Amino acid sequence: MMRGLADGSAKPLIDRRTGMEPAAAGHIDGMILVGTSGWQYRDWRDRFYGGLPQRCWLEHYAARFVTVEVNNAFYRLPERDTFAQWRARTPDDFCVAVKMSRFLTHIKRLREPTEPVERFLSRATALGDRLGPVLLQLPPTLRADVGALDATLALFPPEVRVAVEPRHPSWWTDEVRETLTKRGAALCWADRRGRPVTPLWRTADFGYVRLHEGAANPRPRYGRAALTSWVDRIATTYDDATPVYVYFNNDPDAAALTDASALARIATHRTHRTHRVTRTP
Repeated sequence: MMRGLADGSAKPLIDRRTGMEPAAAGHIDGMILVGTSGWQYRDWRDRFYGGLPQRCWLEHYAARFVTVEVNNAFYRLPERDTFAQWRARTPDDFCVAVKMSRFLTHIKRLREPTEPVERFLSRATALGDRLGPVLLQLPPTLRADVGALDATLALFPPEVRVAVEPRHPSWWTDEVRETLTKRGAALCWADRRGRPVTPLWRTADFGYVRLHEGAANPRPRYGRAALTSWVDRIATTYDDATPVYVYFNNDPDAAALTDASALARIATHRTHRTHRVTRTP
């Protein structure tokens, strides 16, 4: 199935949970999926939503971007009904990545993971085929614990993609890389001020990138050079059969919206292979 774009081109409809076209089960097409870390920011009301009531924001966002990362699930895990409503309110080709509750990552610090993971999955799976990767962002004070990481990742069923964003340098070891690879979990590539703050490992059959804060003016925007560098890293590391999820977390002054659209445009013109880029404004 093809989705037409404003410029007359077309993009295949993709199953966002698997990254696959419905007619090509078992084969993953290369796709750079670009979105933002959330959609419910008050200062976006006039700049992006044109004064629409907040109850209409998700539909407006999903008509313009093909994916979103639910960052606020970290602070309070939504009920299953909320996830089901998000599924009902978004197009068939929309993908929702969800950040794991801080109860597991920051309070339990990956200890006793069974109940938190089961509770998370019992709710988030109401997204059905809209469910994208689950993000485990670890606290910056949490030192490497390969056993705890492995035990946590083992609890996720194989059809649920998981990305891990460690933030303490003790995690950058061969043992951690091997554990992520064994479990099929992606190391989240993270950026601050236009530079990577993680190794650029490929450990899974998908990629996951978070851009937290640019160094261009006006802050916290990203400049064209920084965005181009990220497009080139993605294109040279991930092959044509690999979906890559890219989320902008620099939400103040709608910088994330502007930068997501800019990265998508750059990727469209610079990826000379078969990587396709999702719709953005």
